[in-house]
Amino acid sequence: MSSLNRKEQSRIYRHDRIRKKSLGTSERPRLCVHRSLKNLTAQVIDDQTGKIIIGMSTLSKNIRGNIKNGGNQDGASQFGEAFAKEAQKKGIKKVCFDRGGYLFHGRVKAFAEGARKGGLEF
Repeated sequence: MSSLNRKEQSRIYRHDRIRKKSLGTSERPRLCVHRSLKNLTAQVIDDQTGKIIIGMSTLSKNIRGNIKNGGNQDGASQFGEAFAKEAQKKGIKKVCFDRGGYLFHGRVKAFAEGARKGGLEF
């Protein structure tokens, strides 16, 4: 039996279904989000080459000072804006959003809206 609980296992199955439909290219890489109880992690991935272009978390040194709490919607929105600025420094403007099997509400939605406000298009 798996060491993961049933909810997490269901999320992984949903994420696999989403991944079948979305593919990150070099022109439009995939923006993947993972949330834990207290933090968020986001990566921009080029699936054709198998490379991670940008990876950030609310635990990163430059983000941690600006965000009071990485586990709420306020922190997720601020993290989304900061992530979008970093992506634009690398020359990424359009991405394919991968919600990671999570429902599109709460912190995931706040992150997406913050990233759009920061300049990413998806």
